[in-house]
Amino acid sequence: MKEELFEQLDFTVNQQYEQIIDDLLEKQYSIVDDFFDPLEILKLRSSLLHKYEEDKFKKSAIGNRTNELIEKAIRGDFILWMNEAEAGETEKIFFHKINNLIEYLNRTCFMGILHKEFHYAVYPKGTFYKRHLDTFQNDSRRKLSIVSYLNDENWLKTNGGELVIYKEDGSEEVIYPLPGRV
Repeated sequence: MKEELFEQLDFTVNQQYEQIIDDLLEKQYSIVDDFFDPLEILKLRSSLLHKYEEDKFKKSAIGNRTNELIEKAIRGDFILWMNEAEAGETEKIFFHKINNLIEYLNRTCFMGILHKEFHYAVYPKGTFYKRHLDTFQNDSRRKLSIVSYLNDENWLKTNGGELVIYKEDGSEEVIYPLPGRV
């Protein structure tokens, strides 16, 4: 039935995106391996490292524009905001794939995602981001958070960098930062 309706709307079902939707409905998060292919990861990682070496990153902060604070005991990464309007060829790869996903979610789930912001992040050895809610008390506009891993294929569990999802039932899910995973 769903496929017939989509055919009438000149719409193609994307199985990867449908799995993301099913996951979001079932468990409020989704893990997708190989969202970005190895060449895309290599290009994005190279761009990130080049910009980091050029000292374009800044120390990350907690809070938002109304109460931003640099707190090393909570968050130790360095970030560089990505501006889609000024994106180079490499960053356009990222935005193209993410925009396709957002368009699909808006069209199929009526999510109304109209604004988006992304940043590169580098976590030097020994740094972390402590447990937190990925939303602000004074700003409820965030609908989704997306983490894209740009680690190389030599990443090991001993390198760290895992994301931990703390579930409402008290259990945890550890997400390993495999290249291409979102």
